[in-house]
Amino acid sequence: MVEKALDLRNIFKSMDIEKFLNTFDTPEKCHSVLAVAKWTNGFICRKCGGVRYGKGKSEYSRRCTSCKTEESATAHTIFHHCRIELPLAFELAYRVCGSPEMPASELAQILDSRHMTCLKFKKKILECITTHGDFARNSKD
Repeated sequence: MVEKALDLRNIFKSMDIEKFLNTFDTPEKCHSVLAVAKWTNGFICRKCGGVRYGKGKSEYSRRCTSCKTEESATAHTIFHHCRIELPLAFELAYRVCGSPEMPASELAQILDSRHMTCLKFKKKILECITTHGDFARNSKD
């Protein structure tokens, strides 16, 4: 089962870099946008298929009222288990979507980050876009 594509590329395309940096400057703002994009058509529990939910333990997570499984806004997206700060990951995704041909070394310079970090996350972004059309990931990831 493949999660519906998160429509972040369209959000990114509508912004210039200055507006982007002001909009996604904190992890909370990034989580908020992910939650809205992920559950636009409603919550469906991946474990039992339940549609009723309550607030999870952490902000921007939801807990199924049937089986008590909790899912975060980043779960089953490229941002799940991301070891870099969410605003930096968002900026990397923004820049890769805008210029997929930009070398990882240039991304590393612009973002003041490690080359290997940019290379691996860029690869992950391009793979997800190619496979799923956007930032959603296969449910087994």
